Amino acid sequence: MGRSAPDGQRAAHWRDIAARAHLTLDSLDRVVGGVGTAVLAASVVLYLLVVVALCVVGVGVLLAPGALRIVRTLADRERARLSRWKPEILTPEPVPAHIGAALRDSPVRRELSWVVWHGTGGLLIGLIALTLPLDVVHDVSLPLWWKVVPANLAGPSLGFWMVHDWAGALTVCLSGLAAAVVAVLILPGMAWLQAWPGTALLPPARGTDLALRVAELTATRAAALDAHATELRRIERSLHDGTQNRLVAVTILLGAAQRALERNPVGVGEFLGHAQEAAEEALIELRRVVRSILPPVLTERSLPDALAALAVSCPVSCRIDANLSDRYAASLEAVAYFVVAEALTNVAKHSNADEVTVRLRNRGDRLFVDITDNGDGGANEHGGSGITGIRQRIEAHDGTFTMSSPVGGPTVLSVSLPCGL
Repeated sequence: MGRSAPDGQRAAHWRDIAARAHLTLDSLDRVVGGVGTAVLAASVVLYLLVVVALCVVGVGVLLAPGALRIVRTLADRERARLSRWKPEILTPEPVPAHIGAALRDSPVRRELSWVVWHGTGGLLIGLIALTLPLDVVHDVSLPLWWKVVPANLAGPSLGFWMVHDWAGALTVCLSGLAAAVVAVLILPGMAWLQAWPGTALLPPARGTDLALRVAELTATRAAALDAHATELRRIERSLHDGTQNRLVAVTILLGAAQRALERNPVGVGEFLGHAQEAAEEALIELRRVVRSILPPVLTERSLPDALAALAVSCPVSCRIDANLSDRYAASLEAVAYFVVAEALTNVAKHSNADEVTVRLRNRGDRLFVDITDNGDGGANEHGGSGITGIRQRIEAHDGTFTMSSPVGGPTVLSVSLPCGL
């Protein structure tokens, strides 16, 4: 019993170290993403300066609306990046077409302030933060290679002195370890400081979030009702064209058997045999309709297993790459299943692909499904390929859907669904 407390303290200590390491790596990931958008922001700032300068001769006035739309596009990219770490930042209303109205628009002015800061201060903070781990690796590893480089290159990353012996190399190594501790301590703060202008300036004004969310939910509700009506029509059509026709055939054959029984009992067996075949076909058709409502395979097996069975029946070579940590709600698994099923049907019918990959991952409280094929590309959501139905089914569950399909391929369908984990 006397040793259990120290053991518990050591375990808690290692958990704290692991949590700090995770926080540092997460902060580094944020900084790397921030540097990417900061480089783009710096380019946009230079372009804005050119547009402002050209306003003197009148040309800039024509370029200004396009420049503001470029700023909005970059700001939306940053909103999406920052939304990965919560809270979600919604996109404001479109940029007004008239330059005067656009410059009076509060979100546009806030985006202009953000792009100037992010392209200057955000870029500087990001570059400093990225040099810290590089300097640490340089200094800590110096004892391994200082002898094989020219004397004027064997020194600490900051270059305060040159290393001429092992004592100097070990000193640099120890300073690198100290710098590693400093980096672990300050990287989260630098990541926060780099992202702070975006979290302060890019969200819509107070009250707009709620209005946009209400509009989004209204549109989602309409999409859900539309998807529900479409699904009912599909089921009705399947029952009418398939099962009902089979049952009508059974009725006709039984009537014929009854009449034959009165006139020629010998021929009754043939009619009954045909009636039995029609009844069996009706049952098969009915089972197919039931499976299309909620596949029993999702109840009996996991979502990856159900998709693996779906891939086997796909005419195109299909690979399922699934790494999921848990089961999900039945409605969510059904949505993911039908999205993949419809996407595979589209691939087989329209893409001329010979390989398709379905990738499933869960990150945080969302399920991500990516479907990639190596076909001809050029998929059009409004071309009657069923993609509109996929989008409606996803948006009805408050998910997101994007598609990239350049001519020549590949086509990538990316789906994100809230899973509540």
